[in-house]
Amino acid sequence: MSGVAASSDVFRAIADPTRRALLDLLREADRPVTELAARFRMSQPAISQHLRILREAGLVRPKRVGRRQVYRLYSTPLREVRDWTAHYEIFWKRKLQALGEYLDRNAEKEKT
Repeated sequence: MSGVAASSDVFRAIADPTRRALLDLLREADRPVTELAARFRMSQPAISQHLRILREAGLVRPKRVGRRQVYRLYSTPLREVRDWTAHYEIFWKRKLQALGEYLDRNAEKEKT
């Protein structure tokens, strides 16, 4: 899979709020599908579909434990998301700093 395809899979995978919630649950602990499904108002097959998308993006990995399929978070692909959003964090810090300076200047003008 090319880097661009892998990247788009990760962004597509985390775009859905249910999949982000699944990642949050797996961040706490490895969990079987049945336990994950119990946390949502949807069928186990629907959760399995979400897990398939997360698996294809490389964000989770299943492991057989007895008769159960247990999922584990694999967060390495999220580094690309972090790196991409870091550029916007710098952008917003600059904007907020400029806004703060503008407000400070106007507050001083109002005092005089």
